[in-house]
Amino acid sequence: MPSLFDAFTTRGLTLPHRIVVSPMCEYSSIDGFANDWHLVHLGSRAVGGAALVITEATAVTAEGRISPNDLGIYKDAHVEMLQRIIRFIHSQGTAAGMQLAHAGRKGSTARPWEGHNAVAEAEGGWIPVGPGSEPFSDTYAVPRAIETNEISGIVHAFRDAAVRARDAGVDVLELHGAHGYLIHEFLSPITNKRTDRYGGSFENRIRLCVQVIDAVRAVWPDHSPLWLRISATDWVPGGWDVDEAVELSRRAREHGVDLIDCSSGGLALNQRIPLAPGYQVPFAERIRREARIATGAVGLITTAQQANDIIRQEKADCVLLAREMLRDPYFPLHAAQQLGVKLPWPPQYLRVAPAGTPKRQPRGD
Repeated sequence: MPSLFDAFTTRGLTLPHRIVVSPMCEYSSIDGFANDWHLVHLGSRAVGGAALVITEATAVTAEGRISPNDLGIYKDAHVEMLQRIIRFIHSQGTAAGMQLAHAGRKGSTARPWEGHNAVAEAEGGWIPVGPGSEPFSDTYAVPRAIETNEISGIVHAFRDAAVRARDAGVDVLELHGAHGYLIHEFLSPITNKRTDRYGGSFENRIRLCVQVIDAVRAVWPDHSPLWLRISATDWVPGGWDVDEAVELSRRAREHGVDLIDCSSGGLALNQRIPLAPGYQVPFAERIRREARIATGAVGLITTAQQANDIIRQEKADCVLLAREMLRDPYFPLHAAQQLGVKLPWPPQYLRVAPAGTPKRQPRGD
């Protein structure tokens, strides 16, 4: 049985252990550019010993941002600062990931601490797009339904973003198909009421997702992992469900996806989520078993023993931590101590490390 601190190989990349920093929006960019906040935020999690650090949802178009303050990779000029951040992450022996995203109808929204209201065009907002013209809520912007002939442009934007990510030095790409953003909006019958070849049947609703996977895989190096985050269920009767998630995951594997990052919800206000520690882990376990693809577990995973049990019981291949990493950027180092594992520490911090702790080495490139 593997354990939390055993190595994990995903395509041509071997991670030293199985703790991954989940994408977390920071709402701290201007025009999509990364800055010193991102360097410190992402870099400190690498210092803390994570095996892989993934950027926040990184928009493939300006209109694909959640807020005007989201990170983006829709310009060549975005690459330079990302390269600097990734060099630092690599210097800590950590791999660098990027989540490519399009917010769809949930775009042009104010930052959470400013309220979830639509941002007016005069204040830097835009008219978001989606599979239809129904807004997420009364306070969100009213989207414009995407014309069929426009969809190829979005697919190409994901492809172009993947090329920029490659140039920035990213090791793992994750496609964001969850939480009520564009790909998820096309997957779910709640939001996708289209009558063209992108709506109606399961085959049609997954078409955009599969096209994005194919376009990205065509330009993403063969040895580099491609992950997909999905909402395994909408938590709404008649919505996207686990059976469909399993079948999508099976198709995704056939099209070159290496791991399914198993989240849930985010599409509808009337969702009913039974929050409890590890409440989403059963999705990762079922998809792993039935779709025969590696999975990542996420959601209220807060202790070393809980994370280790998930791996030991073969419910997932890795754990992705978000809020716990905000509380404790050094969670991997502390978890290793609790489980009796000697995880390498930065040499700058060895003076306070447990006796016999090995010195961390930069990642070999």
